[in-house]
Amino acid sequence: MTEPAPIKPVPWDGAAFGIDCYEIANPDQQSVAAALLRPGHYTAKVDPLADKRFLHEAGFYYCDTLIEPWCTADKLARFDDPQVTFSKTVALEPLAVICRSAFLHGRFHRDFNIAAARADRRYENWLCQLHAEGRVFGLFYGGEVAGFIAHIGGSLVLHAMGETHRGRGLAKYFWSAVCRHLFAAGQMEVRSSISFVNIAVINLYSSLGFRFRKPVDIYHRVVP
Repeated sequence: MTEPAPIKPVPWDGAAFGIDCYEIANPDQQSVAAALLRPGHYTAKVDPLADKRFLHEAGFYYCDTLIEPWCTADKLARFDDPQVTFSKTVALEPLAVICRSAFLHGRFHRDFNIAAARADRRYENWLCQLHAEGRVFGLFYGGEVAGFIAHIGGSLVLHAMGETHRGRGLAKYFWSAVCRHLFAAGQMEVRSSISFVNIAVINLYSSLGFRFRKPVDIYHRVVP
């Protein structure tokens, strides 16, 4: 008999949502049945082609599909703008202001069981943690804060442009510069994780020479 998929607590989400949060990667009927015995908010990550009937029967609902953009140094497109700079020496507060209104495509904003303010708090808490760990590049355009890119190694885990700098075609310059920096620092590959409904970001990564892989469907369930 195979072991059920592990149910892992996600305390940083719980701190934002005010409810115990858990994640099940590659869920099966046993792990889903076990989840229904313990109150909390559950995330199930499943192959898009897998049979999801048991998730629906257990009350899980679809929230998002994530895909992984990835690129190697030889495929990265170069875009240069002399006004574009970036630095890890940047105050948190202007980045937090950007963060509070940047993630409307996020799966927690699309979850009708999560209040938008709590979803905002979740991303801001994550930004604060990454900033404290020295993992956040502040993006500057002409010396003015324009956004941020947070990374863990070669993974771009959280990123956003400020409202006044969106829609101006600037993101490709920032992403190109930061990716080149990470490759120069020894990363063999740069990757991220994005929602398939975020067309603007998909187009951004495509313009930079990224390819896409590892789609995963995201299902949520709140057990009262």
